[in-house]
Amino acid sequence: MKRQREERQREDARNYNSTPRRGNARSGRMEGGGSVEEKNTKGSTDVRRECPYLDTVNRQVLDFDFEKFCSVSLSNLNVYGCLVCGKYFQGRGKHSHAYTHSLEADHHVFINLHTEKVYCVPDGYEINDPSLDDIRHVLNPRFDAQQVANLDKNKLWSRALDGSDYMPGMVGLNNIKDTDFVNVIIQSLMRVTQLRDFFLIPGNYKNCRSPLVQRFGELFRKIWHPRNFKGQVSPHEFLQAVMVASRKRFRIGTQSDPVEFMSWLLNTLHHDLGGTKKPNSSIIYRCFQGELEVVSEVVEKDAGNNKEGENTVVKEETSKMPFLMLALDLPPPPLFKDVMEKNIIPQVPLFTILKKFDGETVHETVKTGRKRYKISRLPQYLVLHMKRFTKNNFFIEKNPTLVNFPVKNLELKDYLPLPAGKDGDKVKSKYDLIANLVHDGKPGEGSYRVFVQRKSEETWYEMQDLHVSETLPQMVALSEAYMQIYEQQL
Repeated sequence: MKRQREERQREDARNYNSTPRRGNARSGRMEGGGSVEEKNTKGSTDVRRECPYLDTVNRQVLDFDFEKFCSVSLSNLNVYGCLVCGKYFQGRGKHSHAYTHSLEADHHVFINLHTEKVYCVPDGYEINDPSLDDIRHVLNPRFDAQQVANLDKNKLWSRALDGSDYMPGMVGLNNIKDTDFVNVIIQSLMRVTQLRDFFLIPGNYKNCRSPLVQRFGELFRKIWHPRNFKGQVSPHEFLQAVMVASRKRFRIGTQSDPVEFMSWLLNTLHHDLGGTKKPNSSIIYRCFQGELEVVSEVVEKDAGNNKEGENTVVKEETSKMPFLMLALDLPPPPLFKDVMEKNIIPQVPLFTILKKFDGETVHETVKTGRKRYKISRLPQYLVLHMKRFTKNNFFIEKNPTLVNFPVKNLELKDYLPLPAGKDGDKVKSKYDLIANLVHDGKPGEGSYRVFVQRKSEETWYEMQDLHVSETLPQMVALSEAYMQIYEQQL
């Protein structure tokens, strides 16, 4: 077989050297009669089970987390991945970049990154061998309904090619450059069961043409895939889609606020999935949308009263306002140090700052005036944002106040007036924490990390980019919470 392979390579080299190969790499065309399309494969392609080059496939170098562009022409049309070196090339027909690479580098096994078919180049036949199925699953992870239903019951670890163990759904994410604000949001949303189950099945959004939605779904499947070649995932393709969709508001190399990114991402996904202003019109609204009753105090002039200073009357106007997250105001930190010349770090119970939504506390600002808020409909997943940062004309200040919160059994009805259930049903007002996002360092700098819960074992993990480690629930409650996601108990 080795002699047969060497003779074939010598013959291919003679044919290759006798053909002109000048051309424009950018255009995807080369002189000598060819475009990047498979000119010599327009008919039926020969399918074979055996291939003498299968032993050259190197799974250690395969990485499908990056954009599917040809490394020569930079085109994303008809791209093949070399299973020997891991590089991407356009086409496989004669004079294409993949064809040229196969002869110059002696690499002959290529996979079409769209159809997942594997070919021997330059011979041109398709390879149908079950030993390549694991590569197809890594290129495009897939789940069926039964697998999705059992995810939170699975306690098994998976093993990467390098021998390291990892937990599906709890893998680290590469920080490409100042993208930790994206990573913590991704890790937080991976804990939202209903959202995860929706995006793990591509059929749920197969008619959606939004690249952001498609890349978001691919990222979900890669993170939860139990047969990855490595124990971490790079969100590079998703970040590229974010940069385009946000018009570079969020981009690689620039640190941004994760709460702002979370708000933008949820609203953009809702819009791209065809959501409307109606409740439950998308998976985003089904998971996160609640409703507030807002009572505004409106000052009007009293035309019947001519006395100076008594010519105004205050009226109340009630309106409904949907929300995806609730912003909570922290009490101002102390201005003075204690007797030991140390800064006093105040603490406040979560229920105290939730009183903003008790329907009685007046919230007054210059822009919005005097308002009172009351929750009129609870979401399935409650997102809380602690407003730690305040900006002025000169600098950003960070409030170090610690918020004391329960990790389990947050019962809202004991502290807030809640609406009655439909048809006399009991209101589900008890929540469990599933993600707690933290900021470390100075305002405008620092980094982000997140504590998340693994449901199958009810254990907590601290995640910061590639770092994933088990931690105690007590450590979660001692952190400077910046954003939290609570799941409604059934």
